[in-house]
Amino acid sequence: MSNKNEQVSTRHQKLERNVTLMAVATLVTVAIGGLVQITPLFYLDNTIEKVEGVRPYTPLEQAGRDIYIREGCYVCHSQMIRPFRDEVERYGFYSLAAESMYDHPFQWGSKRTGPDLARVGGRYSDSWHVQHLTDPQSVVPESVMPQYGFLAENTLKVADPSAMLTALSRVGVPYSETDIEKAASDMIAQADPDADPGDLATRYPKAQIRDFDGDPTRVTEMDALVAYLQMLGTLVDVNSAAAQQELAEEKGR
Repeated sequence: MSNKNEQVSTRHQKLERNVTLMAVATLVTVAIGGLVQITPLFYLDNTIEKVEGVRPYTPLEQAGRDIYIREGCYVCHSQMIRPFRDEVERYGFYSLAAESMYDHPFQWGSKRTGPDLARVGGRYSDSWHVQHLTDPQSVVPESVMPQYGFLAENTLKVADPSAMLTALSRVGVPYSETDIEKAASDMIAQADPDADPGDLATRYPKAQIRDFDGDPTRVTEMDALVAYLQMLGTLVDVNSAAAQQELAEEKGR
């Protein structure tokens, strides 16, 4: 037994002391590990299981998301609830890959200065969001969040809403020709109580149509950002999704 151990030790020493041999062995090991991970993907039509309720963003929500990214909100807030008890109890049902399938770029992350926002939609009123964005410390005294009150003063301006949706459709977001054609009017109608939303709610199920910033006379950047925040996590019936997940895991056993 001792001789066998000595032989193994000698082989290890030979491998560890020979840089070329060590490099080759490392390359082979990494290649095998990579193939094990990558090969199954070639046999899958889609790596994301579709979940009922997920839809593309409305033009107003997409504009709000662009403002969210522009102002760097993603630097302090993730949108990924991990499948751990402490996270689920604090933020809600863990995030599903399908919920981010139309995100370009997605907002998953690992750093949180503020809370995760994956399921913030509907947790607070519109007026709370406006107050929080205008003066965060008036709502959460210990907050280090900057003030974004200027968003309520800026009229929402998107150079070409139809072009925005066209670009997203080219990378796989399933906007219809009608969605693209009506992008500009949809953007205004969702936040203007005096505008006719038409079939907006039909084309975008669960779209929230109302004045978001408390100023019905115009559509502002605040309207767009609050509309985006208020829809996060509201599209999927998480109870149904949980049941589907459990069933899939049961079949996998």
